[in-house]
Amino acid sequence: MMDVPAANQRQPPFHQWAGQNGWSTAAPRGPLCDPLPSVQHLSLGSPSDPRPRHALRQASDRGCLGDLGSFSSRNNTHRSTLFANNADPSVQQIVPNAHVSPVDPAAGQGGNIPPCSLPLMSKGTQPCKPQQMSLYPPHSPYRATSHHFQPPYVHQGSLNGPQSSHQKPQPITPPSFGQCVNQNPQCTPQPAFQRANAESAVSAGYIHNYASTTSPVQQQPQWTHVRGTLNESVPRVAAQDGNIIPQSPNSESRYGLDPELLPSAVKVIAEDRAEWEGKVFVSEPFCRLPPLATTSCMIEDRGNASPFAILSTSYCVPCEGQTALLSRLPLGAVVTPLAKQHAGEKPLPVCKEPDCVVGCGWCGASMCPAMGWQDCGQRFYCPFCGKLSEVPWQHYQPTKGVDGVRVDKDMRPELSMGSYEILNSQRGEPAALLLAIDVSASALRGGHLEFVTQQIQTLLTSLIGEGVSSDVRVGLMTYDSRIHLYDLSPALSRPHMLVITETEDLQLPVREGLLVPLKDCIYGIDSVLQLVPQFSAECDDSSGVPVELPVRAGLAVLQALSCPGKLLIFHTASLIEMGHTNSSSGFFGSNKPKSIFQPSESAVSLAKECVRQGCGVHLFVLSQQDVGGAWPGNVPYLTGGALHTYSHLQGELDRERFIADLKKIVETDTGYKAELRIFVSKDLRVSGCYGLFIPGPSPGRVAMATLDRWTTLAVELAHTRGLDETRGVAIQTVLSYSTQTGDRRTRVHTLTLRCSCHLQDTFRHYQAQTLLAFYCKKMYCAVLERPLQELREELQTEITEALASYRKHCCSASVSAGQLVLPQYLRALPVYINSLRKSEVLLPGLRSSVHRRLQQRCQVLGMDTCSTATHFYPLLLPLLPSTENSTPPKPEQALRCCAVSLEPRGLYLVHAPLALLLWVGAQVPASALVELFNTNCFSSLPSGETKLPVLENPLSVRIRSLVNTLNSQVPCARKLWVVKQGDACEEALQRHLVEDKSPNGGASYADFVYHLHVNSVRLLQ
Repeated sequence: MMDVPAANQRQPPFHQWAGQNGWSTAAPRGPLCDPLPSVQHLSLGSPSDPRPRHALRQASDRGCLGDLGSFSSRNNTHRSTLFANNADPSVQQIVPNAHVSPVDPAAGQGGNIPPCSLPLMSKGTQPCKPQQMSLYPPHSPYRATSHHFQPPYVHQGSLNGPQSSHQKPQPITPPSFGQCVNQNPQCTPQPAFQRANAESAVSAGYIHNYASTTSPVQQQPQWTHVRGTLNESVPRVAAQDGNIIPQSPNSESRYGLDPELLPSAVKVIAEDRAEWEGKVFVSEPFCRLPPLATTSCMIEDRGNASPFAILSTSYCVPCEGQTALLSRLPLGAVVTPLAKQHAGEKPLPVCKEPDCVVGCGWCGASMCPAMGWQDCGQRFYCPFCGKLSEVPWQHYQPTKGVDGVRVDKDMRPELSMGSYEILNSQRGEPAALLLAIDVSASALRGGHLEFVTQQIQTLLTSLIGEGVSSDVRVGLMTYDSRIHLYDLSPALSRPHMLVITETEDLQLPVREGLLVPLKDCIYGIDSVLQLVPQFSAECDDSSGVPVELPVRAGLAVLQALSCPGKLLIFHTASLIEMGHTNSSSGFFGSNKPKSIFQPSESAVSLAKECVRQGCGVHLFVLSQQDVGGAWPGNVPYLTGGALHTYSHLQGELDRERFIADLKKIVETDTGYKAELRIFVSKDLRVSGCYGLFIPGPSPGRVAMATLDRWTTLAVELAHTRGLDETRGVAIQTVLSYSTQTGDRRTRVHTLTLRCSCHLQDTFRHYQAQTLLAFYCKKMYCAVLERPLQELREELQTEITEALASYRKHCCSASVSAGQLVLPQYLRALPVYINSLRKSEVLLPGLRSSVHRRLQQRCQVLGMDTCSTATHFYPLLLPLLPSTENSTPPKPEQALRCCAVSLEPRGLYLVHAPLALLLWVGAQVPASALVELFNTNCFSSLPSGETKLPVLENPLSVRIRSLVNTLNSQVPCARKLWVVKQGDACEEALQRHLVEDKSPNGGASYADFVYHLHVNSVRLLQ
């Protein structure tokens, strides 16, 4: 489905188009509001411009205040329609017609401007009925239930949503380009040289101008940067008709907006990398905004946790709850407890529990620099509960100076560092590695068991060679409809098989020999693995084998020996749910509305048992499963494991991916039997926690079976009373976990933020990537309980109201109704949110598999902030030199994710955490094909999964090195897909071009920005 009909097709009704784009289609029939009833072409200068297109793009993207009315040179003749909404149905406000201001003669100097198309608004529009929306969602297990504050206003109606029949239609004029937001009909937009005195009244932000007139006159659109006392005006240019690259229909805007002139996420990332790449960011209390998660830099801990461990949605917290609600953006943090440190950073300090200063005895918070010392160091004030605690005599040290810091502050990590680790005195059992292999008839017929057992043998042998992992305890079992355990005791001459036929109530016949140190049982395991492919099928598996069977057996082994561990299951038989699905607990067993994302009650119950024991399940499905079978990923992902699927391991690419996945799972540093506690300042509370875990009774306490360096959670905060601006806000996460060797450790991260009574300060300290990670985890958890359409509307509504709030409360200068105003560090937020809204999880397409959506949801929920940002806005990397530049492009020179960026003579690599695509243009030089693929014919080049041949030439070496580098940055192995221009599999690439209209019907970036702006202006009318 495409948003724009072909030339020979009839224009569809608007409500049909809205449904294809993920907006509500429940609007009743009636008159529509036409925001663009007429389109006229305005000549903006000389039609000639000698500059190439890439120079024009750079000039147009140089500023921070742009023109959404800058349309491409294409003729936009179709009439676009839009339902009108009003923020207040009791108020009728009509924006006065704009008066054309004189053209700034100075602004037009420096280059000739080619013509572009600008729409003009008619004076009259058809009224529409607004919609009343619910403010708070239904109860979610991830959230707390109480709400202390009410918002200052409610958005009346979402875009194209269902409209109430009880409300009277109100006449509304959509904001025309260039109109003023005040009620003075004589107000005219000020030229750049006249706005010098109004700069201080506008907060740091980015204003995107809709340049328009009420008559076809010459006018100079501009990008203007509004920040502090600096107001630069850069002439904006558009490309010549002769130099325009033919655009894909998916790249075109329904409203004629030029996507190249919209805020660019690529430019935001590049600017941040230019500022921080390879440098040191000093993280200290009340620090400024940290680098973006996609920027690689070193962190120096001076009392605040690393931003890679804790990222706050805003680094300036509003003092009052009403102010926080007024921003319409969430208040919270994104937490990665076991985040990996940069190679050049100092290792995390570790202190022994008896030597560490004890934390608060009232609330249980750990010691941190946010504690305030009193009475010469005899007591300290806890900001998390507001109470005083006595210092034990063995940990007492006097204080010094006016600030009252302890004299031993620099010698104790818990007093001077934002992140540190405590080695507890109590030790637990070392973690075990348990292997379960399917030996049913299907597995024996598949012919891949020999390869699987060989790779397991190779991996275990390599662990022996490392020495450190040779002490890990290993167990082995096979299964069909029965369980086969193996006694691997070194005293036995050969392993003994123990068969358990009663699988309903598992009872282990023995305990000794089931888990043995690897160095003592390697030969016994090798002998069993060599015999596994020679087993004979003894049971009929035509009805399938429940994947819960080996999970329960492995869990019983770990429970019997009281140890945590990883359970690796290699499954082949057809997947069915244990106990079948004809009970009342099944999906269709009750009248209660359920989501396809909801796990079954048996899966949740089994996952809870694994969490209590610290058992992480990793499931390898080695056969291509039939569509409609039970999805086996709930238990693995809820226990910190993962689901890996292959197609019988027949191809070389599948085998390489299996080897990489198996090695990464075994060698990844993992925490077992973990508990995460979240503490916040006494005037805040934890209102929700979102991530890949089973929610408990309190959102501030999360239990996990296993976690690794990528495990990330989102924490939502809410005010209980006003904050003290002088004290600031403290957020602390305390993770208690067991290591592979059985050591019990506590990792503490503390983040101290400043407070402000001004809403403008809060907006200035938001970051788009952090908000994206927060919204992603919150929405992907909400799909368990709420309809997808409702979630998409909520996303759009929150961003619309946030833009309206920023426009109303933070922009006091003359800003016309045709100008899109964005906070400085939220320029990329619209493209991120639009990509989230039209993702396969929230907006399924015709070809979206249910199993694929279920797995993608779990994979994305477990990603950190950097991976989340790259997933929703992939890197589009050019691999060949451009025609203007003969030097090879650098990997960091990414392009915008749209079809316009793809040239037929180019090679492009699309990097996302779950996909790696190589797009080959139809006009790629034959020499490049020979150097990379060893073929000189484009038509003979195979598309789909491929492996680049090892060729000794600069292009091949450079691209293969780049692919290996990108693969090392993701948690799971990926296949390389070759996508040829015009090939049938090009749809796989279109899903990653997030600025274009997506194959599942999602709106383009330009159209989404247009609707955000129109609705945000309506809220203020």
